[in-house]
Amino acid sequence: MAKPASEIKRIVVRTPTWVGDAIMSLPALNELRRIFPMAQITLACYPGTADIFIDSDLANEILVAERGTFSVLKNAREWRQRRFDLAVLFQNAFAAAVTAWLAGVQLRVGYDTDRRGSLLTTAIPPPVWKDQRHESFYYLNIVAELERALLGTSSVAETETHFNLTVSDERKEAARRMITQAGARAGKPLAILCPGSVNSRAKRWPAERYAELADRLAESGMDVALIGSPAEMDVSTEVSSRSRHQPIVLTGKTTVSEAIAIISIADVLITNDTGPAHIGAAVGTPTLVIFGPTNPLTTYPLSPAAAIIRHPPDCAPCMLRDCPIDHRCMTAIAVQEVFDRAVALTTGRTVQIFG
Repeated sequence: MAKPASEIKRIVVRTPTWVGDAIMSLPALNELRRIFPMAQITLACYPGTADIFIDSDLANEILVAERGTFSVLKNAREWRQRRFDLAVLFQNAFAAAVTAWLAGVQLRVGYDTDRRGSLLTTAIPPPVWKDQRHESFYYLNIVAELERALLGTSSVAETETHFNLTVSDERKEAARRMITQAGARAGKPLAILCPGSVNSRAKRWPAERYAELADRLAESGMDVALIGSPAEMDVSTEVSSRSRHQPIVLTGKTTVSEAIAIISIADVLITNDTGPAHIGAAVGTPTLVIFGPTNPLTTYPLSPAAAIIRHPPDCAPCMLRDCPIDHRCMTAIAVQEVFDRAVALTTGRTVQIFG
C-alpha cells in the first residue's frame, strides 16, 4: 500500500446492506479498531442498518447513505468532504467501489466482486471457503488482508470472534415503556417471535405453528410479542388471527433501534433465520433460530445463549426463496419441540446449538 498505517487517520467503512449481515460484521469492526486505535472511523450505512451502531464505541461517526437515483454521486460528495484516507468496503456492490473511487479515497479495500476490481487498490479474491464458514469470517478476512497489506502480517485469525451490541439503559427503559403501553404486563416474562423474513418466504416456519407456539407460551405465563418490518405484516397478521391468546403486534411499528432494544429486554427470542436472530445473539438474549432452506454453518447465531433447531431433508440447504415442493424442511419441525427448546433456553438448561 502507498500509505503507511500510521498515516491513516480517517477511515470510512461501507457496512453490509442487510441487518443480519451488518451484525455479523461486528467482529471485523472490532479488529479494525484494534489495528487503528486512534483513527477516526466513520460507518456509512443505509437507513435502518445505521440504527445498529447507535451505542457502539467501534465508530466515531455514523453516516447515513443515500439511496436511489444519483445516490452514488451524493454519497461520493459526502465522502470527499471528509477526506478519508482509507475505505473498507464490507458491501460487495459495484456502487460501493465507485463511491470510494469518485470520492478520491486513496486506499480502497474490498472483495473483487461485481466487476469492481479495477476500482480497488486492494482487490481481495472471494475466499474459497465462503460457504463453509460463518459469515463473520467473510468480513474478518477483509480486515486480515488489509492488516497484511499494511504490516506484512496479520493476527486477525488468532483473535476470538467477538459479538457485542451495546444497548444503553435509556433505550432499554424506552423499550419497556413501549412494550407496556402495547399491553405487556409488569413482571411477566416476555417472549419475542419473529415469524417473517423479508427476502425469502421459504425461510418462514408456518404461520399456524407460530400461532400455536404463541398460545403455548402465553399459557405458560409469558407475554408474547411479534416483531418485524412493515413488509412482514402479512405473516404477523396471520399469526395473530390464528392465535387464541392475542399476541402483542409490534410488526411495522418500531424502528430498527427500537426493535433491538425490545429484543435486549426479552426473556427469549424465537425467530426464523433472519436479521433479529443475529440481534438476539449480539445483545445476549436467549435466542432460538428455526432453520430450513438456509445453511446454518454460515449464519448460525454466534452466542452461548443461542441455539438453532432444524431437521434437514436431503434437499436442504437449497437456499431457494420459495419452496418448489412441500416445504418439508420447515414442516418437519414440531411446535412441541420449539416450545421445549425455548423453555430450556429461558431457564438456562443446556441445549445443543445444532439439533
